[in-house]
Amino acid sequence: MLILVLGKGKTGSLVAAVARERGHGVRALDITENEHASALNGPNLAGVDAVIDFTTPEAAVENIRAVLAVGCRIVVGTTGWYRQLPDLKAIAHRRGGALLYGTNFSIGVQKLFRLTAELARIEGYKFAISETHHTSKLDAPSGTAITLKEIIHSVQPGIDVPIESHRIGDAKGEHVVTATSEHDVIELRHDAFSRRGFALGAVRAAEWIANKSGAWEFREIFDQL
Repeated sequence: MLILVLGKGKTGSLVAAVARERGHGVRALDITENEHASALNGPNLAGVDAVIDFTTPEAAVENIRAVLAVGCRIVVGTTGWYRQLPDLKAIAHRRGGALLYGTNFSIGVQKLFRLTAELARIEGYKFAISETHHTSKLDAPSGTAITLKEIIHSVQPGIDVPIESHRIGDAKGEHVVTATSEHDVIELRHDAFSRRGFALGAVRAAEWIANKSGAWEFREIFDQL
């Protein structure tokens, strides 16, 4: 496969490295090389099997539109753009392209999502979420924490689920879901030792999306990898 990685930050660079380790050809662009998705046109995307985006919410929307407009495939690890999702899904279906998005591409976090849905079914407990990331992470709460809250609300609509966000050093990412009753406490925790799990999940997602058309959330398909 030929994979185009958008974003040369810590995660994007690791995604490119993991893709090469798995035998794929890799090209990479940073934001200055792809302002307003200017590099994502038909000639530049010819032969590209999948694009992987780890940029910013604003850049991601432009990148997704440009990739889908020429019927190409894109995996998006950037969060904060989901208000545009219905429109972008429509473009994917209309143009025959493919969009695969997720708040977290770690397989371990995907298991956390499923365990959280199961935990949310018990009654008589109050739920809370804590997330910790590195100081350069701008969004708070994290997209993963928001997803965890949405999962709990899908089972118990309307209950209060506070989220505490912490930004410390070079923390790779910790998420804790706590359920507390008057008798006991249950805790689910995922603590990333490195960004490699996220990068590997994104590359495996790109391998999965090759030759497909449509739109999916990573939670829907991760157990098909």
